[in-house]
Amino acid sequence: MTRPLLISPSILAADFARLGQEVSDVVDAGAEWVHLDVMDGHFVPNISFGPAVIKALRPHTKAIFDCHLMIAPADPYLAAFADAGCDIITVHAEAGPHLHRSLQTIRALGKKAGVSLNPATPLSAIEHVMDDLDLILVMTVNPGFGGQKYIPAMTDKIAKANALIGNRPINLEVDGGITAATAPLVTKAGANVLVAGSAIYQGKGVDDYRKTIDTLRMAAKGGRA
Repeated sequence: MTRPLLISPSILAADFARLGQEVSDVVDAGAEWVHLDVMDGHFVPNISFGPAVIKALRPHTKAIFDCHLMIAPADPYLAAFADAGCDIITVHAEAGPHLHRSLQTIRALGKKAGVSLNPATPLSAIEHVMDDLDLILVMTVNPGFGGQKYIPAMTDKIAKANALIGNRPINLEVDGGITAATAPLVTKAGANVLVAGSAIYQGKGVDDYRKTIDTLRMAAKGGRA
């Protein structure tokens, strides 16, 4: 099963003073999704933004809002993020005691459900919830900060996650250190959704973003050849 290749820029690296425009610009530059990194200063050592900011951003684009909750517990806030306009809500396998229940809740809210795996989290954590998933996010750095370097050992983990997916309609997303150099590695292993923050938002405006997204996409396609 060939899944579509999608680019999901992380607004964590964007200019927060003009966040609405930054979201519009990356979509105009060719991004299919917008990646929303929500951090609580507890599950990860950083604090970013919450549902109120996402709700304010929602009118700026019709693109898919790809919400990555790096918070624990996540369950009490799922409805708020759904109401804010998130299309995909991804929780970490460790963020609550009952992962299956969390995924059921997300889907009951009418949203697509994802699970994120930290570098040290084994794939066995999701073996028994595969049929409740719409997305698997393999973290290729430890979560909490942008601009980190890709962990090479994650390439094999991506390949094993891809094998676990099989023919299921599940997107395989990667996040962390994704550049034109690492994109072919992850797509060759089976990833089809690439999150990139610093690599894209280091540019200035929509023209720079388009060049970076185009370069990233071409490199990613090279891994699929």
